Amino acid sequence: MTKILMVCLGNICRSPLAEGILKSKLPSDSFIVDSAGTASYHIGSSPDKRSIAVANKHGLNISNLSGRQFEVSDFDRFDLIYAMDNSNFDNIISLARNKVDISKVKLILNEVYPNQNYNVPDPYYGGHDGFENVYKMLDEACTLIANDLN
Repeated sequence: MTKILMVCLGNICRSPLAEGILKSKLPSDSFIVDSAGTASYHIGSSPDKRSIAVANKHGLNISNLSGRQFEVSDFDRFDLIYAMDNSNFDNIISLARNKVDISKVKLILNEVYPNQNYNVPDPYYGGHDGFENVYKMLDEACTLIANDLN
């Protein structure tokens, strides 16, 4: 069983979308996909209503997800950890205990644009279009991840 973790700042916008998208592309009997945030702002919260709406528009239901904070033990629980942006990547790496932990962490858009270190923009303070654009970015990255893992 391969376990994959998607990580953003608050775990209510980007990472729940990435979790839902990747789950839809991988067989659940072989993969576990989860999400977390590097900050504790939204522990126990549902995804942002705009993330839920854009996911629903694309046939995905992420409304049952619940925000949680990234923990050092996630390095033990997950095989791959995808950060949504450089800031969260750095926050995750700062918690790494060794090179094995570090080797699990990747920037998600490097799947689409290798070694470019692009950020998935945080749509929280923007309008609905920002969530749609983030969905498209994550869908493209998750398609490549799923193709690589299957």
